Amino acid sequence: MQPFAPVEVYTTAPASVQVDGPAFRRRLTDVTRWTDAAGCTGLLVYSDNTLVDPWLVAQLILDAAPRATPLVAVQPVYLSPYTAARMAATLTFLHGRQVHLNLVTGGSRQHLEALGDAGVGHDERYERLTEYATIVRLLLDSPRPVTFTGRYYQVLAATLPHRPPATLAPRLVLSGSSDSSVRCADELGILRFAYPRPADDYPADGPLLRGNGIRIGIIARPDGDAAWRVAHDRFPGDPLGERRHRIVSRLSDSHWHAELSGRPASDGIYWLHPFLTYRTFCPYLVGDYDEVGAYLARYLTRGVGSVILDVPEEEDDLHHARIAFARAVAPVSAAPRE
Repeated sequence: MQPFAPVEVYTTAPASVQVDGPAFRRRLTDVTRWTDAAGCTGLLVYSDNTLVDPWLVAQLILDAAPRATPLVAVQPVYLSPYTAARMAATLTFLHGRQVHLNLVTGGSRQHLEALGDAGVGHDERYERLTEYATIVRLLLDSPRPVTFTGRYYQVLAATLPHRPPATLAPRLVLSGSSDSSVRCADELGILRFAYPRPADDYPADGPLLRGNGIRIGIIARPDGDAAWRVAHDRFPGDPLGERRHRIVSRLSDSHWHAELSGRPASDGIYWLHPFLTYRTFCPYLVGDYDEVGAYLARYLTRGVGSVILDVPEEEDDLHHARIAFARAVAPVSAAPRE
């Protein structure tokens, strides 16, 4: 089933914070099954020092539903490129399923300092990520032992046990909005996901940030007032959350985080309140189906073909989002892509 076609859609796995293990597993299982039933490609599993291991979460996702693909955050400071490639190959071997890898560099200085990596600058982390991804790809794709000598990594005649077949080779994508992330994705030739600014920020006659993926939340309903009631019920005012967001902003060298943090909480359909109160990490689009669909269409006509949706609160969220996407895709499909 491809209800979002021709747009590729992932959802996001819930975070493991503020719940115990069994409750997290139940919530993850629910979101995975909703994602699978909606015909989405899979679920983003993000990672930082406050969350459980993303590879073990990926294992739970593969057990929970027959089609949903985990999009696992891969951070070089957490594990070597050989280990990342072997983990992906192992999951494919055990399940006969594909795993997707989301390449990230980490934006929290506090988290990087805790792991002894604070001395590596922002742009340098993307240079390192390029080498890292190159080795991962070679290990997963090459039938011969891999030798690589770079500035950050070296491997000598390395091979993987149970290298996946070409039809199940992991897909690599990258998350980032800075010029360094653009260069990294271009050099690797892979899809890049960004947190979008309001649609008016982008030229009507040009591609969106030279990338073709965005991460957003959607709260759409048949009636706009109903959508906003849901939005405010889920994300009420939160002064403590605002203070936490300001603290995190000071500790981050992430370009997208700084860029979005300087914006007003509301710009019509485009809503940053959940981000600015530390409830989530992406903008939201809120309104009736036609309003949200029209706003989505402005991104799609600028070259966006893949979307990561924020964590669905309930299964109906994906039903409503599908209708909004249908309103967006119909006029876009009829028009030439820019």
